[in-house]
Amino acid sequence: MRGWIDYIANLSPKFWRWSMNIGIPITVLGMAFMVYTILLSLEVIFQKPTTALLLPGVDIPGSPIFIPIFAGIIALILLMVVHEFGHGILARAQGVRIKSIGVILLAILPGAFVELDEEDVEKAKRSVKLRIYAAGSMFNLGLAAIAWVVVIVLTSSFIPYAFQSDGLKIISVTPNGPSEGILQEGMIVTSINGYSVNNRSAYTELILNRTKPGDQMTYVTDKGTYTITATGQPSNQSIAYPGTRSETHLVVKSEVAQKFGEIIPWFLYNLADVCYWIYALNLMVGLFNLLPMKPLDGGHIFEELLRYKVPENITGKIVSGVSWVMIAIVALLIIYGTVPGIMQMF
Repeated sequence: MRGWIDYIANLSPKFWRWSMNIGIPITVLGMAFMVYTILLSLEVIFQKPTTALLLPGVDIPGSPIFIPIFAGIIALILLMVVHEFGHGILARAQGVRIKSIGVILLAILPGAFVELDEEDVEKAKRSVKLRIYAAGSMFNLGLAAIAWVVVIVLTSSFIPYAFQSDGLKIISVTPNGPSEGILQEGMIVTSINGYSVNNRSAYTELILNRTKPGDQMTYVTDKGTYTITATGQPSNQSIAYPGTRSETHLVVKSEVAQKFGEIIPWFLYNLADVCYWIYALNLMVGLFNLLPMKPLDGGHIFEELLRYKVPENITGKIVSGVSWVMIAIVALLIIYGTVPGIMQMF
């Protein structure tokens, strides 16, 4: 893959350099935004503890995010490859050698790596280092933007034209939740407590405004009528929690099926779904990677920026101190936000 990266880098080294000249201030703004966000999250977490682990197929009770395994794995593969190859492309465009490059697979979780020649990196000018460090997140944000355009085009044009809703589909039942053993994955729900739930928005409004912990919830489904007792969310006991995840159930309109068949509409629908997770994961991870803590790229960018004005011995202490503070905050957010949900799984 070195030859392929060299080919991409040599198509226009000047373009890559100037694009990252724009990318450097963008990553600095992203770093400031992430520091502000994480400090704000630290304030909010004790009022409404909510944190998500970005693991495809893992459903943690109370987590606001559930990543489907198929779309999630594809998104993770592209995220890792684009991020690492971004570093590699900018390194080669700047004359920095690559020692090794490859892709890895840990169980079903993908990854990628690009190992740069450390001597070349140390000898490089500060501007070169900043371009290389900024490249990973900038490539992620660029891919997120492309994926978002695809999602917007499909969801605002073809999908509304081709599909109609006929209820709410249960996509998973949380282990040890109030719906376990009663509701099942794949059921199509048409109403809850007499209220129509033909889309996700109607369901969310019902949960937030018409239901509270301890209430009975009667589901009318394509498999029969079932009643559960809502509990409180693991991360916020004041909000009703049925223990299911659901999405709007769509069917292809008859006139569209006659014209295009079933395969093309569903292919484009699934493409939009995959692109949404490509957008979401690349945006979230690309920005998270800009936190000023080592070994993240944001930590290296922060270090290089400090070296402009601050002596080397003081720079190291500042970067180390900020890194440990950031690590402690992130660990607190993850543990405090996810442990109640994880404990409910057992």
